[in-house]
Amino acid sequence: MSLYETILDFLEFIGGIFSAVYLLAYLILGILAFISLKEFYRSKYFLRKTILTKSNQAVGVSIVAPAYNESVTIVSNVKSLLSQEYPKFEVVITNDGSTDDTLAKLIEEFSLVKVNFHYQEKIKTKPVRGHYKSTNPVYSNLLVVDKVNGGSKADGSNAGINSSKYSLFICTDVDCILRSDTIATLAKPFIENTEKVIATGAMIRISNSCEFKDGRLFKSHFPSNFFARFQELEYIRSYLFGRMAWSKINGLLLVSGGLGMFDKETVIDAGGYWHESLGEDFDLIMRMRRLMHERKKPFLIKYVPESLCWTEVPSTFNVFFRQRIRWARGLIQTIRIHRRVLFNRKYGLTGLIALPYFLFFEFAVPIFEVIGILILLLNLFFFEVHSYALMIITVTIYLFYITITLLSVLGDQIFFKHYASQKEMFSLIITVFSEPILYHPLNVVASIIGYYHFFINKRKKWGEMTRKGFKKALE
Repeated sequence: MSLYETILDFLEFIGGIFSAVYLLAYLILGILAFISLKEFYRSKYFLRKTILTKSNQAVGVSIVAPAYNESVTIVSNVKSLLSQEYPKFEVVITNDGSTDDTLAKLIEEFSLVKVNFHYQEKIKTKPVRGHYKSTNPVYSNLLVVDKVNGGSKADGSNAGINSSKYSLFICTDVDCILRSDTIATLAKPFIENTEKVIATGAMIRISNSCEFKDGRLFKSHFPSNFFARFQELEYIRSYLFGRMAWSKINGLLLVSGGLGMFDKETVIDAGGYWHESLGEDFDLIMRMRRLMHERKKPFLIKYVPESLCWTEVPSTFNVFFRQRIRWARGLIQTIRIHRRVLFNRKYGLTGLIALPYFLFFEFAVPIFEVIGILILLLNLFFFEVHSYALMIITVTIYLFYITITLLSVLGDQIFFKHYASQKEMFSLIITVFSEPILYHPLNVVASIIGYYHFFINKRKKWGEMTRKGFKKALE
């Protein structure tokens, strides 16, 4: 046997071990997710959300949403955020240096006037030019912050956090549609747990093809767009399967930037959102966890398996590919910044299990997949391929992958019934079986390009996502 063949055999052996560990990890996550879902639905009636929505003693919550050049939809989006069914909340909109008439439309629609505001810059941001409140009592819980553009959502969010008055805040995007009981649902874990809860997250769903009326979901549809339908599937699996599992063992490292509720004091002590981060939501949770570990204080980050937010996702190849490249860069940037946490007992489960999982299974898997394909091609052209063994391994991985996805979809449909049409359910199932072949390879390629940009090309520009807007229901 030549040295070359020996190396290939060794790589195949390592690949086989890695694949087995990867499948085992997913199996464990599946069991944890199932247990977590059962516990969540058993505890739903311990403290009913209706008590929170009607109580005069409810904890106050600020909704923080930065806006940049949102003139076309800003009025309807703000009205949607103001329609929350909760007794004690405010909406803080940060006009992050918009170059269009976003601020002018807000002033006109909501009768805003500039007010004297005691602004404390607990998190450093670009200069704030002023604060605006409404002269109309109907909009008394609306605050608009006007500031110099900070070049990122992080800077706008930080200015909103500085300006907010309540101890809890929701960070979202101004163009997201929130369910009317979002505040009550996310605030519930903060109230019912004896340990300090520092953040909660919930399912985000895709608005593409859905219909909305008066700022609320009117009818849910499975997306018709090629890229959107695969992302819907991806969201269901990652939120209902992955994040519920990590929530069960208090190892959640990611609360989506589209929707999350946070303990303001902890966020400020951790430094707020980092404006140079390529994955500011991942980075913030890591810094919050590090802070609590270093203070040796117990804490929880909880996840709610309910769909509370709808957002538009990329529907064209170019926008989708740019987004996934950014995500890959953000992943490795955050792991690199917090590398001291890896395998460090000081950081408990965060350092010993959660972050290593992201390193070996989120970051490394695309690399191993590419190496595996290269080895396969070399075997095909230069060596004898054990086709039967290869077929068994491929079919096993494929069936395991779609089984996990089908279980996630089944759980989602049983609990939430988002798709009333059998035709849409059939399309969803077809998408499950075609995802590993049509969609997954695109993510692998985007990840490799993202790693290349981060380590070699050193690109820092985020790029923009062009949105088409929400589909309104017919009257």
